[in-house]
Amino acid sequence: MEIQRLSGKDLERMQGLLDLFGEVFREPDTYGAARPSAAYQRDLLDDPGFVALAALDRGAVVGGLAAYELRKFEQERSEFYLYDLAVAGSHRRRGIATGLIEALKKIAASRGGYVIFVQADWADEAPVALYSKLGRREDIHHFDIDVAQGRPET
Repeated sequence: MEIQRLSGKDLERMQGLLDLFGEVFREPDTYGAARPSAAYQRDLLDDPGFVALAALDRGAVVGGLAAYELRKFEQERSEFYLYDLAVAGSHRRRGIATGLIEALKKIAASRGGYVIFVQADWADEAPVALYSKLGRREDIHHFDIDVAQGRPET
């Protein structure tokens, strides 16, 4: 098993990562119907404030995560938001998710990060158990504030 940080040269693996997210989250349209252009993806993957990690088994994407660096204004440090994390059903219970988070921790530390935060739905027992093992739980409210009226449902 290899964990690779994707760059703008890894568009094929990024497609594999998007396919994996769509499959695992059962949201193929969200992750596949309106994919960004190659230029957009290259720019995003080359942005040091965005992290896409792929867990590879013989070159195939079997796990991955996407995270964003949030640079703080009150101190010279960053928080990292773990946005998506998925592992193919056939590869679960092998430490891949933990390995991906450990790789993200190293990247975050190298960029002056002091914490990684992640959200999980109450009913998703496996992610809640994983994140509880790796960090401390905070019970908070989450709000989605629409930017414009009439935006399409996601």
